[in-house]
Amino acid sequence: MSEIKVKTRGRVRKFGDNIDTDVVTPAATLLLPIEEVKKHAFEPIVRDFYKTVEEGDIIVAGNNFGCGSSREYATEVVKVLGINVIVCESMARIYFRNCIALGLYPIVSKGVSRIFNEGDEIEIDTKNGEVRNLNTGKTTSFEPLSAVPQQILNAGGLLPLLKKMTDEEK
Repeated sequence: MSEIKVKTRGRVRKFGDNIDTDVVTPAATLLLPIEEVKKHAFEPIVRDFYKTVEEGDIIVAGNNFGCGSSREYATEVVKVLGINVIVCESMARIYFRNCIALGLYPIVSKGVSRIFNEGDEIEIDTKNGEVRNLNTGKTTSFEPLSAVPQQILNAGGLLPLLKKMTDEEK
């Protein structure tokens, strides 16, 4: 993934509250390769989600997104599906950390789930902390990430950042 743009646009993929890691990556798929796991992502609530998701889609969800186990596959599969940003009312702390570590931009914005419907066009301003529904003009705000998480995201995740830093030392 390249550096996160200051303004990002995409199509909304809408989810509700309490989307746990068993919904994102059902337990029965955890021993499969990630390319197979993506065929089952969100399967308990959206059959064949992988067939309808497009590169650049953005998840908008309610409260407690990513609750449950700490499995990284539940974050990695979202990125493999072509989604680089998740905007939600609240996110489980370990899921938030996994997003940053794997290069997936997590945004917590109160009220965001009420201003979007499935398929709406969303614009996110990561510098000014604003989320806008381009269909209705409604907006909500969020606290932009601080410098260190932003640096990790810009590198594409923690491992790419560490590799870059190691290569620069040589």
